[in-house]
Amino acid sequence: MLYFQIVLNIPLNQTFTYSYKPENEDEELTPESFIGKRAEITFGNRKTQGFIVKASTQIPEDCPVDSTKIKLIKRIIDKESLFGKELTDLAAWMSHYYLCSFGEAVFTMVPSGRRETGLGGFAFEDDFSVEKHNILSDEQQKAVDSIYEMTKKSSEEKEQNRKASLTNNHYIYGPTGTGKTEVFLSLAEKILSDGKGVIYLVPEIGLTAQVVKDATKRFGKTAAILHSGLTPSQRLGEWNRIMHKEARIVIGARSAVFAPVPELGLIIIDEEHDNSYKSGNSPRYNARQIAMHRCNNLKIPLVMGSATPSVEAWYSMQQNKIITHKLTKRLAGGTMPKISTIDLKYFPNDCCISPPLQKEISECIKNKRQTILFLNRRGFTHFFRCNSCGFEIVCKNCSVPLTYHKSEHRLRCHYCGWSTLPPQSCPECSSMDIGSTGFGTEFIEAEVKAKFPQAKIIRADTDAFKNKEEFLKVLDDFRDGKYDIMLGTQMVAKGLNFPKLQLVGVILADAGLHMPDFRASERTFSLITQVAGRAGRYFPDGKVVVQTYEPSRKAILYACNGKVEEFYENELKERELLDFPPFSRLLRFVFRSYNKEAAFRTSIDAANIISQKKLKGIEIIGPAECPIEKMNSSWRFQILLKSKSISVLQEAARHLLFDYSHNPNVYIEYDCDPVSLL
Repeated sequence: MLYFQIVLNIPLNQTFTYSYKPENEDEELTPESFIGKRAEITFGNRKTQGFIVKASTQIPEDCPVDSTKIKLIKRIIDKESLFGKELTDLAAWMSHYYLCSFGEAVFTMVPSGRRETGLGGFAFEDDFSVEKHNILSDEQQKAVDSIYEMTKKSSEEKEQNRKASLTNNHYIYGPTGTGKTEVFLSLAEKILSDGKGVIYLVPEIGLTAQVVKDATKRFGKTAAILHSGLTPSQRLGEWNRIMHKEARIVIGARSAVFAPVPELGLIIIDEEHDNSYKSGNSPRYNARQIAMHRCNNLKIPLVMGSATPSVEAWYSMQQNKIITHKLTKRLAGGTMPKISTIDLKYFPNDCCISPPLQKEISECIKNKRQTILFLNRRGFTHFFRCNSCGFEIVCKNCSVPLTYHKSEHRLRCHYCGWSTLPPQSCPECSSMDIGSTGFGTEFIEAEVKAKFPQAKIIRADTDAFKNKEEFLKVLDDFRDGKYDIMLGTQMVAKGLNFPKLQLVGVILADAGLHMPDFRASERTFSLITQVAGRAGRYFPDGKVVVQTYEPSRKAILYACNGKVEEFYENELKERELLDFPPFSRLLRFVFRSYNKEAAFRTSIDAANIISQKKLKGIEIIGPAECPIEKMNSSWRFQILLKSKSISVLQEAARHLLFDYSHNPNVYIEYDCDPVSLL
């Protein structure tokens, strides 16, 4: 008889003991051989499955029931273990860091397919392709050689480096079109030639189709592509290919960071700044943090890259905690596009296509070139501003824009909850021309069609298509020149190459600045820079037209003038002044319930409990309603904790999580290092 300790996908941080009696009495029982396999069990009155994390021939000492009450498992599901010690240790670390149960961490990592299947996401005929590779520039070759040399160092040298605080984290930094992807692929090729495996993370498979295409041409069936279109069983099939070394390079979005690659030698994170690397569901992990943890434990390099690094990454680069490898030259024959700004204050309020932008689009169509009109849709929230001087009303406590609530006719801060009535005139210039501003996407689409009736127009956003395949087909059609104008949201800002694209128009650049989030400037700068990078990649006459009410705002000014270092320097000064990341750490609680009063009352009680704990160095911000106050019929309130130390914040959260009985009708979300506060 064997006794298994099994974890379930539930928010209880404990294991459950079950017994196992083999059908074949002659079967050799090796407890260790069962760890990492799934077992079908009865939990309460329902049939479910869990992962075996410990096995022994004796009843565990901490088992709360006697041997007669221990249930037998129904069956062992897997022939082979789905994870080993490295991923077990990683799950334990995730449970501690992200305030989730060990079971939730394990189920997040491992596919839940019912059966193994030979059908993976993509299957390829050749081990390695004879596809002709691009010749690396001097800058690219230097970056590849420098990083690769570090992988060849002995274990003793690596340990000495770690003790001397010499990092093995690298950043490939350069403008869009400077060949970061080729550096990643060339480096991966070297690592694979040494018999080691590679994980290559991208923000979203559907939006980085060119990366997948390049990688699969180069690596053939040695590549495993993990994406959201796979069924659980197909994903399990790929998981087994990876474990058996049939696939040696794993390309995928966020969850691919958990791939069980034997002899892992390198992790790559493309477009490191992208928010999609952060999970929106429990456990709310960040793939960048997971990758850093795995690489540090395995003493292997982590290589990140972006044209617009996150502010935290930029700060680490300046502090020499990440080694920077800079690329400066566009390699496809194009040059950086000419960027011009249009001040919308000089045009009617309902004008979303200004006459100068209209003229540029007409010229583009005439020359049989293409246009992308970028809509920062998340920013189309009403914000309050003066149309005469551009003055914007911000919170007296948090220095973030106030959001106008039409239903109650108040301006409210979604950080601390402070609110005020909208002024009758501008506090800055006394103008009466004040109010809320914002465009709607349908209005913009209608105006474009009215002004360019002969043009072939397509809108590319998540609402316009039924599925990813439909979206990818439209991207291919646009690349082939079947459309003249594409209206796109943030999707079109990510890594897409269109040879015939000449003009990019940003409809309202400053819309994102009015989101109630201290990262609003960073996101605005990144989006303008990324979407501008789509133009002029293959020829020297690319143009970008940026429409804005506030051309002097630093995020817009710096993005339009290519002043990257100046932007980060200014942003870091502001973050330091306000004591926001990277100069502090944050932990967010969200209290949600169908009962608004219950959610609000629980948030107040939680703030009081944390305050009474009197932990050193913690600032409590809130409670306040979330910027999106009601979601899926649930009312939402939030508390932000701020400290120099993440461990102090986690201690406060555990106190709330384990020592506090709250209203059962209120659900509490825990988010370490949140990237969005909506």
